[in-house]
Amino acid sequence: MPYHSHLACSRRPANSGISPPVAATRQQGVALFVVIVFVMLSMLLALWASRTSLFNEMVVGNDANYQRAYEAAQALLQDAELDIRGEMADGTLCAASPCRAYTSKLQFPGDTNEINPLITALEAEPTRCKDALCARRVGRQDFWNYATATTPIKPAANAALGEVPLSELMAVGARYGQYTGAANTTNAGPLNPILTETEDGRGGWYWIEVLRYSDKAKSAHLIVDSSTSELPLNLDVYVVFRITALALGHKPGTTVVLQETYARQRTKD
Repeated sequence: MPYHSHLACSRRPANSGISPPVAATRQQGVALFVVIVFVMLSMLLALWASRTSLFNEMVVGNDANYQRAYEAAQALLQDAELDIRGEMADGTLCAASPCRAYTSKLQFPGDTNEINPLITALEAEPTRCKDALCARRVGRQDFWNYATATTPIKPAANAALGEVPLSELMAVGARYGQYTGAANTTNAGPLNPILTETEDGRGGWYWIEVLRYSDKAKSAHLIVDSSTSELPLNLDVYVVFRITALALGHKPGTTVVLQETYARQRTKD
């Protein structure tokens, strides 16, 4: 009996609802690259903002430090004027220590005969200064740039003129209120911390140079024009004073120097 094999075939209906398999899409990494770029840009912006903020803070801090030193130098000039006039910080005449008239410190010349002995005594000092009074400065006038004895003197010829470094002049300078009793404090606390510092090499000082005034200037005037507008000197003693005030800021390298020429006027009766 012959054998016959039958092959059974199954047929999927055309509308069975099952889709053929789809090939998986390949990832290219573009999104990751974009994210990294944006992160780097954000970091650069943050770094720029922080550096700008730091720079602005440094500028503001340096300016505040300079302004504080400038105000201290101005206060020292005013204190030196009171010292010359023999007045207390409140404008009243000195009647007790620490004013010069009541101490053993050098005094300002009270008449013409006292000028030469005072200047001679000052010129004999190693620094040409004593008790914040100085003979006329010799050599380079910007002594504040001649910091220490090891600072080079330029030009070298000035070395023979007896220039004195700032480090030595600090010892013979006057502090704020030293001869006037002025206090750098109020009920709310200190006004300027630079004026209260007394450590070596910190704070502020003033020096007063005693300068002879020419005899020919006795009839001179500070302001003279073709009309009658005149401002006479009215000096009792023919000397003028050059005041140098120096204040050091809290940040290294901050130095403020102010100078003025002061003529003590004859007071009216």
